[in-house]
Amino acid sequence: MRKSHPVRRTVLATAATVSGIVLLLSLKPASDPGSAEAAGGAPPAAESVQGGARPIGDGTVTGDAAQTQYGAVQVRLTVSGGKITKAEAVQAPKGGQSDQITSNAVPRLNQAVVRAQSADIDAVSGATYTSNGYKESLQSAIDKARASAPADTGNGGGAAAQAKTVTGDVAQTQYGPVQVRITVTGGKITKAEAVQAPKGGQSDQVTSNAVPKLNQAAVQAGTADIDAVSGATYTSEGYKESLQSALDKAGG
Repeated sequence: MRKSHPVRRTVLATAATVSGIVLLLSLKPASDPGSAEAAGGAPPAAESVQGGARPIGDGTVTGDAAQTQYGAVQVRLTVSGGKITKAEAVQAPKGGQSDQITSNAVPRLNQAVVRAQSADIDAVSGATYTSNGYKESLQSAIDKARASAPADTGNGGGAAAQAKTVTGDVAQTQYGPVQVRITVTGGKITKAEAVQAPKGGQSDQVTSNAVPKLNQAAVQAGTADIDAVSGATYTSEGYKESLQSALDKAGG
């Protein structure tokens, strides 16, 4: 029998080596760090502190009232720099034993919100109904604040500077309706005006004196927490009520 030629053995060995290399390359792990990016994938983005991809908008916003077995609970938030800086209950159960429960539970819930920066807070012992109502209204307020946050358009914050005008609900007073319209730019009140105010007789003088002061105060404060004008208590209260409604509609 004829022995294999040395050249043939060399060719066969080279072919085997190439086949082995090809096989090894085909077994490269799919979990290679660059494989996801090469396939068009990307690591999931980190969520915001408030538990969502979208941050919450600055300003003051009031959640929907939550009805409980012992009365309504309604929460108002103040947001600055995308963080909750203040939480307060503008409505809470009252009367009888509820007064004691509310005075004990609400301050703790307010503090918990600022710490947690979300509605994921523990109920206060002995105040389960109040706590659950508080959390429900709180989530509503956070949802409203998040909805008001300007979308990131990638144009250097142009969306945040876009002005929007919103009119509050009409507030009925003893001397006539009051309705406030505000212009919000970059999350701040840049203009406030009364589109309705008491008129006729002495009301004309009271309105002409009070409304400009209230408009100026609203812009300076950036909230509905402004002082009443002396001698125009009813007009001032109606103005503040409609102003808060406008702020809620604007998202803070």
